[in-house]
Amino acid sequence: MAIENFSIDVSSEILNDLSTRLKNTKWTNGRDSSHWEYGTNKTYLKDFVAYWIEEYDWKTQEKQLNNYPQFKCNVDGVDIHFFHIKGKGQNPIPIILTHGWPDSFIRYQKVIPILTDPGRFGRNSNDAFDVVIPSLPGFGFSTLPDSIGVNNADIAGLWKQLMTEKLGYEKFGALGGDMGSGVTRYLAYKYPEYLIAIHLTDVGIIRDIVFSNNIENLSNGEKQYRQTVLQWISQEGAYMSIQSTKPLTLGYGLSDSPVGLCAWILEKFYSWSDCNGNLENRYSKDELLNNIMIYWLNNSIGTSNQIYYENTHSLPKIGKIIVPTGMALFAKDVLLPPKKWVESNLNLVHWENIPEGGHFTAMESPDLFADDVIKFYHNFRANVK
Repeated sequence: MAIENFSIDVSSEILNDLSTRLKNTKWTNGRDSSHWEYGTNKTYLKDFVAYWIEEYDWKTQEKQLNNYPQFKCNVDGVDIHFFHIKGKGQNPIPIILTHGWPDSFIRYQKVIPILTDPGRFGRNSNDAFDVVIPSLPGFGFSTLPDSIGVNNADIAGLWKQLMTEKLGYEKFGALGGDMGSGVTRYLAYKYPEYLIAIHLTDVGIIRDIVFSNNIENLSNGEKQYRQTVLQWISQEGAYMSIQSTKPLTLGYGLSDSPVGLCAWILEKFYSWSDCNGNLENRYSKDELLNNIMIYWLNNSIGTSNQIYYENTHSLPKIGKIIVPTGMALFAKDVLLPPKKWVESNLNLVHWENIPEGGHFTAMESPDLFADDVIKFYHNFRANVK
C-alpha cells in the first residue's frame, strides 16, 4: 500500500449512536466523593459527560485536526495513520514522535507549530523539524488485524520502515514518552545506524531495579527509586496488571460504554498530571474529549490495551543504547529514573530537570517540552542530509 492522503470523517451514524449511549448511561452506585480516592470522581464525571452531550462538537474538532497533513500506509500488514508536517527553515531534522497510553497523537498537537516553524514563536528558524506523528498500531486510526500482536520492539521495526522506506529519510531523530519511550529506545537499540539521536521523558519501570534479587547492590538512588515504584504500583498499578493479563475482558466493557471509557482514561490524566487537583488547570475539556474520542470512534481501547499483554509476554530484552540520548524529566511525572542507571544503559548526553509538568509532557507543558527538544537536537543538525 502506497502512502495515501487521509482525512478524518466520522459518520453521523457513529456520532448519533454515541449521543444515545451517553444519554442512556447507567450510572454506578457508590460513594459520591468530592475527591478521587475511590477512582474517577462521580461529580466531576457527570458534569464532564453533560458537557460532552450538550456543548462539545466533534465536527469542529475534526475540522481543526484535518488542518494538519495526514496519511495512511500499510507497513508489514498494519495500516499506519500518521501526521507528516514539513518544517520551515533550512534543513529541518526529520523526527518521529511516539505517544503512549492512554493518550494518542493528540499528545503532540500543541507542539507541532513550534517544532515545524520555530521562527514564528521566537525561536531560531533554523531549528525546525519535519514532524512525523504516527498512531501506534491498534490506537486511533491505525488498525491492527485480529491475527497480529505487536510489542514495542515490533513497533520500532514498523517505524524504521515508515521513516526510511516509505518517507525516504536516510537518518532521523525520535522521541517519546510512556509506551513511546519504549518504542523509541528499541528504535535506537535495533537500528542505531538510522538514528541521529533520541529524546525521552521517561524510561518506564526499570524492572532490573524494582524486582532485583540483590537489593544490597543497588545505589541509594536506585533503592529510593525502587521503593517509589513499588508504592506507585500498589496504589496506581491495577490498570497495568489487568491490561497485561486480561485485556480482552476489560475491553468488552470499555468498548460498549463511552462513560466507562471516559472514566478509565480521565482517572489516569488526573493522577499522572501536574494539575494540582484540577484537570482543567492543564487541559481544556475539549482537549480531554478529543483524546477520548480518538479511542471511542475507532473502537481502539481493546487493541490498545492488548499491547500491555504483548509487552509483558513477548518483548525481547534490550541492551545498551549507543545512540546519543537526551532526557527531559518533568517534575511531577510518575516515575523519575535514577541518573546512574540511565548513564549505564544509554548514551546520555543531555539531562534536563523541568520544574513543572507531569506524565503527559507535551500536552501539559508544550513550550517547555518543545524548547528542550530544540535545545537537545541543535547540536546534531550537522548530521542531517
